[in-house]
Amino acid sequence: MTVLLKVCGATSRRDVAVLGAAGADLIGLWHGVPGGPAELSAGRLAALAQACRTLEVTAARPAPEPVLVTFLPDPAAVLDAARAAGVRWLQLHGYQPPAVVAALKRGWPEVTVVKVLHISGDACAERPLLASYERAGTDVFLFDAVSEAGRVGSTGLTLDPGVVLDLAEATTQPFLLAGGISAANRARYEKVTAHPRFVGVDVDTAARDTAGAFCADRIGGIRRQWRAVPEVEEVA
Repeated sequence: MTVLLKVCGATSRRDVAVLGAAGADLIGLWHGVPGGPAELSAGRLAALAQACRTLEVTAARPAPEPVLVTFLPDPAAVLDAARAAGVRWLQLHGYQPPAVVAALKRGWPEVTVVKVLHISGDACAERPLLASYERAGTDVFLFDAVSEAGRVGSTGLTLDPGVVLDLAEATTQPFLLAGGISAANRARYEKVTAHPRFVGVDVDTAARDTAGAFCADRIGGIRRQWRAVPEVEEVA
């Protein structure tokens, strides 16, 4: 199984180049995240999405896929931004309801919709709506930690593996794991990585150096550790 590595928060062509060279499969581009440190205008979103597509590639390392990461509640605004930038992965990082997912899928059936599930302690805000999100067309869930103060995204907080597994069993779609992911804590999530619907990790804080810049060595270390995933035996 190939584990996807998503790195979030690129704000420059240099960021895109570093992430691509380090082996990121998905690059998160923030748009419609008010006050976010990596917020991009529509024009910058389009420019960096194009930078992802034009990176030098090889057969072993294709160009990373740009991902629109947004809190925008209006599906028309999300689709307008995505179409203008040519972005086909949409990450709903706020508390957008299932109706937004359904509208996105109606408006552009080919897009991949990633819905973040916000976890605080052992509670997930969206848990009562999981079936509705799936019926609406969610393609991938992303499990992420929320701070005690309610901060969403790039918190650096880790999730309890037992909570992750319990939530994974409540869904039927593939999932990405976020929340303080690093090269050092891969072993803690051994059972999570063995789950048949686990497809990858999403990082931000651990991908940066002490000055806050993306670091190829750190990203490469995360990639190596998290791609060392045991194969799940088929049940006869």
